[in-house]
Amino acid sequence: MKFSVFTASTPEWSPAEVASHLAEQGWHGVEWRITDQEEAAVPGFWAGNRATFPLTGLEDLVPTIARLTNDAGLEFSAVGGYVGSHDRANVDRMLAATAALGATRVRVTMPSTGGRPYRETFDATRSDMEWVAKRAAHHGVMALVELHHRTIITSASAAIRLVDGLDPAHVGVIHDIGNLVIEGYEDPRTGFEILGPYLAHVHVKNVAWRATAERADGEVAWTDEWATLRGGQADVEAYFVALRTHGYDGWVTVEDFSTALPLEQRTKENLAYLQEIEQRTA
Repeated sequence: MKFSVFTASTPEWSPAEVASHLAEQGWHGVEWRITDQEEAAVPGFWAGNRATFPLTGLEDLVPTIARLTNDAGLEFSAVGGYVGSHDRANVDRMLAATAALGATRVRVTMPSTGGRPYRETFDATRSDMEWVAKRAAHHGVMALVELHHRTIITSASAAIRLVDGLDPAHVGVIHDIGNLVIEGYEDPRTGFEILGPYLAHVHVKNVAWRATAERADGEVAWTDEWATLRGGQADVEAYFVALRTHGYDGWVTVEDFSTALPLEQRTKENLAYLQEIEQRTA
């Protein structure tokens, strides 16, 4: 397997610092976050993230992104896009930029639940993805959809309904064990088998459920919180065993949103942990 870092999880570093630190630590690749974000006085994962490239003017930034990545000896595991599948003009821009970078794969985001009725949203998104698959084939790249809580594809079972019948050479699924702790959990090996040829990419992070309050009647309120790879509810080592058993040998991208450790220490220790697991599960 090859290991990379999604730069949503490196908000304090500039792109040049990302490339330098990841290369020095021994990571194989990087997954750049690309989106127009809100500004923030203090860099954060979702606003003011210094390791994010804007969608606005992306075409002019392609040479810079390529140079930073290639000069550091890193590969593109994928491109971390945030364009919704319905936004066809910007999806096509992302596919074209991915091809220009030589990155081969880019994420296309899925609608959240809670808006239109689920079946209506799902059917519209299937239509969008049929169009996306054709445009991805035109550009010679793959569009990725991610198993993600509070979207219409929280599980492998939901994702296969969305992508089944599309060309797996140009549409794939990101399996994310951390997101599944929040919503959509299925046994990982079962999930991999459900996805079959559509299992194209893996994200790894971890989550823990914490009790936040207890009412007078004894009922407990719970909330999900980002955790370290070692400290969450997902068994990361068992996850790797399932990946190995299934025959997956592709990219594993870390997006660690815990903050217990300083960023440089966090990325360094995450790589060491994944390498240890890979050796034990080989």
